[in-house]
Amino acid sequence: MSKVIKQMQMDSLKHDFKDVRDMVLLNIVGLDAITENQLRLGLRKKGIRLQLVKNSLARRVFGDMGVEVKNAWEGATTVAWGGSSAADLSKEIETIVKKHDKKMKVKSGVADGQELTFALMLKLPTKAEALGRVAMLALAPASRIASQIVGPASQVCGQIKGIKDMKKEETPADAPAPAEAPAAPPA
Repeated sequence: MSKVIKQMQMDSLKHDFKDVRDMVLLNIVGLDAITENQLRLGLRKKGIRLQLVKNSLARRVFGDMGVEVKNAWEGATTVAWGGSSAADLSKEIETIVKKHDKKMKVKSGVADGQELTFALMLKLPTKAEALGRVAMLALAPASRIASQIVGPASQVCGQIKGIKDMKKEETPADAPAPAEAPAAPPA
């Protein structure tokens, strides 16, 4: 292959992966064309794309982008990217790999530009979960202060209620009931 053609392919890969920081590297061998097309269409509806890459060119392009992948460049390599986060991407890929267990193998994963094992990518929180954790951590001190303020007040209220209930129990049950006022004559 001439240097000009290789450079054109590398430029195309740079364009396709310019903003991609989360991806899964797969080996898809043995899927028939119809199944693979259905797989690609199903993933595209979820915002995930697949692209078969030439290992030597992809290694160079990812290296230039600052994404160092070391353990995935043997055999055919298909790159999956997209979705809202690395966790969403890896969970979608996992469901597909389970369906096509014999014909698809996960080689490696990349989250935020760093190579990770696929098992570790599955444990990452989704974007919504991460934002929820940050919000919870930000609100935790305020809720702790509020509970410390409300806690003693609720104890005092409980003690006052207990004293009130004790006074109700101490009122004599044998005391005569107040007499009813006579009914007014009809006018």
